[in-house]
Amino acid sequence: MLFTYMICIFVRKSYLMDKKLTLSLNERVIEQAKIYAQDHKISLSRLIESYLSSLIDNKSEDIKITPLVESLIGVVDIPQDLDYKKDYTDYLLEKYQ
Repeated sequence: MLFTYMICIFVRKSYLMDKKLTLSLNERVIEQAKIYAQDHKISLSRLIESYLSSLIDNKSEDIKITPLVESLIGVVDIPQDLDYKKDYTDYLLEKYQ
């Protein structure tokens, strides 16, 4: 049986006081997060705050293409009508016969 526990975390803003936030999470997730936080010597609140900050700060327009990846653009000519799902399905069917 899965239980949901209420946990309280504090969200830190550099220009504001910490604020209380209540979340409902699966018991297993909470326990594993506590272990992870303890192993990394960080509070659960700080762990969740860090994760949420990373989601907010990592905007897709900020992603830069590395020179290596850029050099690979256009190396392979892929047909417009390629059905990769069908090809992969056929490969798996043949492999596991």
